[in-house]
Amino acid sequence: MKKGHYKIGKTNKLKKKTIQERINAKQKTSITMEAPKKELTKNNLLLKSKKNHYLGKQPKKWKLPTAILLTSLFCLILLIPTVIVVTFGDATGNETTSQEKKAEESVELKSSPFSVAVMRSNLEKVDNVPLETYVAGVVASEMPVEFEMEALKAQALAARTYIVNYKLHGDITEEADVTDTVQHQVYKDEAELQKQFGDDYQEKMNKIKEAVNATKGEVLTYKKELITPAFFSTSNGFTENSEDYWKDELPYLRSVESHWDENTPKFLDQQTYSIDQVEQALATKLPSDKALSIEITRTDGKRVEELTINGDAFSGREVREKLELRSSDFTIEQKDDHLIFTTKGYGHGIGMSQYGANGMAEEGKTYKDIVNHYYKDVEISTVTDTAPALVVK
Repeated sequence: MKKGHYKIGKTNKLKKKTIQERINAKQKTSITMEAPKKELTKNNLLLKSKKNHYLGKQPKKWKLPTAILLTSLFCLILLIPTVIVVTFGDATGNETTSQEKKAEESVELKSSPFSVAVMRSNLEKVDNVPLETYVAGVVASEMPVEFEMEALKAQALAARTYIVNYKLHGDITEEADVTDTVQHQVYKDEAELQKQFGDDYQEKMNKIKEAVNATKGEVLTYKKELITPAFFSTSNGFTENSEDYWKDELPYLRSVESHWDENTPKFLDQQTYSIDQVEQALATKLPSDKALSIEITRTDGKRVEELTINGDAFSGREVREKLELRSSDFTIEQKDDHLIFTTKGYGHGIGMSQYGANGMAEEGKTYKDIVNHYYKDVEISTVTDTAPALVVK
């Protein structure tokens, strides 16, 4: 029993020692491991302190430069489109600039075989104008430049034919060949056209010059002889036989259909006159207290051939000119002591309708198609062949 007790006591002592050693060893290990942890904590504190330094103080130093940088970028973004527009004109680059430069360049008229002496009615002087320059000035004055190119070409051909024919056979004075008025052909020089066209002068004159150049030296002939190339603004749906408005019957100035005019600005017009005004204009006596007797006969071109009003007869041309009506195609409606004249068309109606020519051009017809429609059985010849005497001069 004692022996066993002894053994048990010894064992407990060993166990106690072992436990104590373990405790001591654990404490030693804990101390050993704790030291680095404390250093790490100091480092962490140092890093924390540095982190706070960058997060706190540093932004204050960069606040102003950053604002300046952002402002500069914003201004640059705004300026880039402006620089592009100023430099290139638009997104297409230099193309717009090139087109503008091209538009500013003046088209040069081709050479002329002779000059035209034009009496400048407002200036009371005579200008000697090269033929093709004269034709360009007439086209610019007689036809809207907005018209189709082929219509402008047809007008150039008519204008050139007129002046060549007039120089050969017209009643020319010692001072000048023609005037610049409707007595012959309306003509305006460069200064007058610049005033008329304003900022669009160069563009519009270039278009007209191109039309003139395309028909350079060309004239209209009938059986080898130059024609009288009559033209007017707007038809009533037909052109007129020359003898139905003028005295002479010309084979190439026949009445033809011209429906292209019907939807144009000058097709319809209406004027109202008192019976007293009509009496004075026509030099006749008309009662104002009763209905007037009105009878009208018409031409092949549907215009008034003769008007008989209260027994007095007048030609359609006479009525048109004395009352300053747009056309000799008119109807008359009486309302009490007033007469209402409704007209169709604008002009004498003989030869080429300008609005009709433009309508044909819009449908794809050429200037040759146009002149052959309005002037029957004509040919296109040259100034050199038809007027050699003028070319020699």
